[in-house]
Amino acid sequence: MSDGVVHDALGELLGVDKLIHEPARLSILALLRVVKRADFVFLQSQTGLTAGNISSHLGKLAGAGYVEVEKGFLNNRPRTLVKLSAVGRVALRRYLQTMGAVLQALDG
Repeated sequence: MSDGVVHDALGELLGVDKLIHEPARLSILALLRVVKRADFVFLQSQTGLTAGNISSHLGKLAGAGYVEVEKGFLNNRPRTLVKLSAVGRVALRRYLQTMGAVLQALDG
């Protein structure tokens, strides 16, 4: 593998979306990509994150427009539903493509 290929791959790696690259947020986005829509309790059970962690990460993802959060009530209990937005879907796809290309380049 040439130094140029490694340099280019590392340059791509440095340019990945850091908001998505964080493991907890990547887990949330990957899960939402598969299930389309999930409630807060389901996200917590599937990711193993605490309620506070999920809330914080969802706030960051929603702030970037990557997820849509809908708060409501079900049987007089608060319910938070989350889904991957169109912007989030594109950003996640771009992230996965970039990471795939980097891994392929580094694999030789």
